[in-house]
Amino acid sequence: MSEELTISTVAARVGLPESTLRYWERIGLLAPVDRDYSSGHRRYTEGDVALLETLGNLRAVGMSIGDMRSYLDENGPAVEIARRQRMLFEAHAARLADQIETLRIRLSYLELKAAYWGARERGDSDEEQRLRDELSAVIHDVSRTRRDEASRQGTQE
Repeated sequence: MSEELTISTVAARVGLPESTLRYWERIGLLAPVDRDYSSGHRRYTEGDVALLETLGNLRAVGMSIGDMRSYLDENGPAVEIARRQRMLFEAHAARLADQIETLRIRLSYLELKAAYWGARERGDSDEEQRLRDELSAVIHDVSRTRRDEASRQGTQE
């Protein structure tokens, strides 16, 4: 086992805090890491590093610990594993697409509000009215996304 693969070296290499590496080991996302016999310090293998890089990527795209566990579950026939993985990534992509749409609506609202107040500041009543009309439609979308989020949170609890 290489001396260079200490927790600090691995954390720097994979771009994750040491506390995350310890946490993922503690909750079983990462198998118990070998320890140096004399010091008791963790000593990571290249295989551990590869797994941590994969988990770091999953975390970076917003996957939950539960989804990361599902990703690591390789029980069953290869075709079933592939089906589960595809479904996992499709579901996460759909969640992200919903979040992106929600953010797009929020951004539109904020930009329109800034333009509206700019029109008021300039005393441009025609532009103010046009923006007010545009805002009405966006406010409806903001309200819908807020209700949708509340509904999703209610089903997750």
